[in-house]
Amino acid sequence: MFSFFLALAPIALIIILMIGFRWGAARAGAAGYLSALFIAIFFFGAGPILLAYAHARALLFALDVLFIIWAAFLLYRVADEAGAIRTIGQALPHLTADRGMQALIIGWAFASFLQGVGGFGVPVAVIAPILIGLGFTPLLAVVIPSLGHGWAVSFGSLGSSYQALMSVTGISTDVLAPPAALLLSIACLVTGYSVVHAAGGWAAVRRLVLPVLIMWFVMGSVHLLIGVSPIWNIAGFCAGLAGLLVAYPLARRWRSGDGKPSNSPGETSDYGILDRRALAVALSGYTILIILTLGIQIIPPVSDFLGQVVIQINFPEVSTAAGYVIPAGAGRKIPLFRHAGAILTYATLLAYLVYRKAGCYKPGAPKRILSGMVERVMASSVSIASMVSMAVVMENSGMTETLARGLAEAMGWAYPLIAPWIGGLGAFMTGSNTNSNVVFGALQQRMAELLGISVAVILAAQTAGAGLASVLAPTKIVVGTSTAGMAGREGEVMRKLIGYTVLILLLASLLTVMILWIFP
Repeated sequence: MFSFFLALAPIALIIILMIGFRWGAARAGAAGYLSALFIAIFFFGAGPILLAYAHARALLFALDVLFIIWAAFLLYRVADEAGAIRTIGQALPHLTADRGMQALIIGWAFASFLQGVGGFGVPVAVIAPILIGLGFTPLLAVVIPSLGHGWAVSFGSLGSSYQALMSVTGISTDVLAPPAALLLSIACLVTGYSVVHAAGGWAAVRRLVLPVLIMWFVMGSVHLLIGVSPIWNIAGFCAGLAGLLVAYPLARRWRSGDGKPSNSPGETSDYGILDRRALAVALSGYTILIILTLGIQIIPPVSDFLGQVVIQINFPEVSTAAGYVIPAGAGRKIPLFRHAGAILTYATLLAYLVYRKAGCYKPGAPKRILSGMVERVMASSVSIASMVSMAVVMENSGMTETLARGLAEAMGWAYPLIAPWIGGLGAFMTGSNTNSNVVFGALQQRMAELLGISVAVILAAQTAGAGLASVLAPTKIVVGTSTAGMAGREGEVMRKLIGYTVLILLLASLLTVMILWIFP
């Protein structure tokens, strides 16, 4: 029992510092790492050689994830500086005057699209001012996109959270993707109805049952099909894009401001003339991303050529003084020029050239792009690096094994019900699906192994719960309220979100049990 609480101490410390003392993820992660290092050395017998190899493993894991995060946000900054995000956002209100449909298109489909390519609180920060301009209250303008993007977080940010889970656990996408993509694709439906309910209550839900079902079927199917394919890293992005495409004919049907269907194809909008050329230019950067991803991942000669340079380290067997053994084996394999981060970098460079050719940039754009990127991702990068190091030190010293055995004895058969909530707790305390997967991924993996149930399904529950609950993280809420003029009113947003989030997490728990029953 003493060893169990010692192993739990670094995680508990992060929770206390972030929730009780309102520390940021970077500071709390560093404190958690140092405490894990201290406990590993003095109570679990981790020697200098074992710790050296553990930090080398952690470095590979961190590089694997951070390469995607930095490249994804660089692409977002290139598009945002060119006005592409603003152009897409301004085009959406042209489609309909129906408040419920506006919430679905902007707060669900567009929010999922933005999560697919950006993350870091971008969907709420971008969408809140748009909804306020359409007449939504500031509270709803933050709540609607917060709810709308949660289901797309795990496969969003070009798959960085999902990549982190694979890196920490060593489970391949062939095994992990089917249950993860399935669970999240089903959760997408409840997310859609939650958005409509938040926007207009039960009357809006009854009125828009069919549009939600159609949009969910398209977005969920695209998310599932691409999630289990070699191009899984664009699953969230493509699902959001598919939602926007199918929303166009639906919006023409549910177009009137009184919520009644409109059969008049010639009905004019109150939002002015849509500049289709500007919209095409705005979408060109993301079109380039799709083409490059498909070409590099699917065409064998291209994939093989770019996959020749690989970063990988073979580690010898090491053990602690207490007898816990880490077997010999290869560390994380990083194909340098075929990596998702590399593909994003290629797309970013081409997108920049296209936007510059189209005259979208003002003088000084490159400097603003780079400075804006560094400012937004630096703190996240520090927190991810520290939490990766903590997680690997805990795993290599036997602390994760101790925690898993204690929880397995305490929870037993009920554990699958709480697996999504553990992921959700990690996202709430760190503000990140990625960090939650790093902190709890190996623990959830070991729990499944000890209980003799599907590791892939439990890890799917981990990342799904983390993504769905990340919308409640104080750090994300602060980002959203800052652009909606609600600074200091974060508590109102959290109170509005918590009921929906709990409902969606309960669904995730039930789906986890059902999937385990179907695929034991």
